[in-house]
Amino acid sequence: MKKALTQLHVAVFLAGFTAILGKLIGLNEGLLVWYRLLITVLTLALILFFKKQLQRIALKDFLQISGVGIIVAAHWVTFYGSVKYATVSVALVCFSAAGFFTAFFDPLIFKRRINIAEVLLGLLAIVGIYIIFDFHPQYKVGIIFGILSAVGSSLFPIFNKRLLARFSPQTLTLYELGGGFLALSLLVPFYLQQFPAAYFLPTNWDWVWLFVLAWLCTVVCFDLQLNALKKISPFTANLTYNLEPVYGIVLAFIFFRENKLLNWHFYIGVGLILLAVVLQMWRLWYNQKAHTSPIKQAFFKR
Repeated sequence: MKKALTQLHVAVFLAGFTAILGKLIGLNEGLLVWYRLLITVLTLALILFFKKQLQRIALKDFLQISGVGIIVAAHWVTFYGSVKYATVSVALVCFSAAGFFTAFFDPLIFKRRINIAEVLLGLLAIVGIYIIFDFHPQYKVGIIFGILSAVGSSLFPIFNKRLLARFSPQTLTLYELGGGFLALSLLVPFYLQQFPAAYFLPTNWDWVWLFVLAWLCTVVCFDLQLNALKKISPFTANLTYNLEPVYGIVLAFIFFRENKLLNWHFYIGVGLILLAVVLQMWRLWYNQKAHTSPIKQAFFKR
């Protein structure tokens, strides 16, 4: 159990580190994601091939899986766009709004009742983002990108639920990212017309950070998560994933001294978002505990 928790925290830390790498890589966000997908897909395909775990799927299934892959690619492009047009901290704060969108999309797609508690907690996070937006107008484009990224982040696991029941996580990841890569290859020329790139080929340091991003923060991170989830509950995993923006913001303060670029309004906004995260963690813990008491559970979920 201790080893599994360590693996999970390392995976979440690596996920938080991706924003730092997005700032270090000088490529336009569209090209950055294109290269990340290229390296990751080739690496995963080779690993699965040599492990004899490469599974063929029908064209119909590939098209369905690719739809989710397009959402992943769009999420990454907008996330790194937020990093580049604002700051790492602002991008991660906006990313925290994913819970708000999940509270709406999940019940709408699966035709369940909207959970009022989740909506209210999501609104608290949105208020925090608004405070940051209102007092940092220079980050307008980055914040818009960040909110779009949060939308993509909320949709991805919802659509993945049904697919995970039919395919192994490794197979699903390979074909999702492969589909995302193909779609982005078609769309990136149009994207670059709207958001021109200073250059198209990575520099030497860009290549270094791209391989760190693809290998360490994608392939290794994914493997650590899978191994950890074999030993710990999804509940514990969900609580731990909430630390990703916290790790990323702390790293941004250390690497880029972003704390000197932001005023006290930012910290008020972050405080509200962290409050929403803490309340959601407490709520999940309470509901988990209430499984032994149907009366308590019914009362708290109203």
